[in-house]
Amino acid sequence: MKSTGSKIKNLKDIHSSIERIAYQIYESNSEEKVVFIVGIGEKGKVLSSLIGKSLSSISKIKVELITLYIDKKNPLNRINSDKPLNVLKNNSVVVVDDVLNTGKTLIYAVSYFLQAPVKSIKTAVMVNRNHKKFPIKADFKGISLATTINEHISVILDGPDPGIFLT
Repeated sequence: MKSTGSKIKNLKDIHSSIERIAYQIYESNSEEKVVFIVGIGEKGKVLSSLIGKSLSSISKIKVELITLYIDKKNPLNRINSDKPLNVLKNNSVVVVDDVLNTGKTLIYAVSYFLQAPVKSIKTAVMVNRNHKKFPIKADFKGISLATTINEHISVILDGPDPGIFLT
């Protein structure tokens, strides 16, 4: 996928942010044996995988990856994951998305995991846009941007020109 617009972060900067997020996750879960990292959709899946690899390289915590499938335009339609909720019992969960805009997707994702008796739920995003309409925050973030509501942020992690773009 190719993007136009201003490049805010290149791939090296993104990997640096991913490593920092992994260290923050480690610090808040240092007593845990297992941490479930949940990527929302395809972009979240890729990002959660990169965070999981980084976390595995700096700690002995076992990383379990889950993908959450959610209709971002209408999250009440259907939410499901590629692993059953009961595997999360008494474990820590980190929900990952590429961009936190209004908070709608993230809050519905978190509410899905409240159906299981989890130990804790934290959130991680690569870009926090600060346009929240829902009472949710990113516990771990790559970058916070003050943008207008009309601007668009693209996080591209693969292809010939990866980066974070503002259009």
